[in-house]
Amino acid sequence: MLAIQILLILAVLLLVGYFLTRRGNARASAWVKLIFLAFLAFGVYALLRPDDLTVIAGWVGVGRGTDLVLYGLVVAFAFTTISTYLRFRDIEIKYARLARSVALQNAALENNHRPQDPPANPAQ
Repeated sequence: MLAIQILLILAVLLLVGYFLTRRGNARASAWVKLIFLAFLAFGVYALLRPDDLTVIAGWVGVGRGTDLVLYGLVVAFAFTTISTYLRFRDIEIKYARLARSVALQNAALENNHRPQDPPANPAQ
């Protein structure tokens, strides 16, 4: 059990290190970052004290600590999925607006560079 605990804690530390070194590239808001770090801290606590997690699960009406972790992961996955969907939808809308803007600018440029038609001769 001790070997897997060490490996999982190292994995969490690597995630935190990656998260902190890529902070300029991360576009998440501050509260999402805090929730992520709290979730990782809770994971380390659950690794170190699995019996405490079973007690906490009993307080909230869940039979086992592993079930509590699974339910938390389901909620985290749902949050991540919805957040990613909304972000992609927003990006698609921005791309569509950008494409429309470029198309209108190109059309305006083509109209300005097109040779003018000669004026119609009203005497005919």
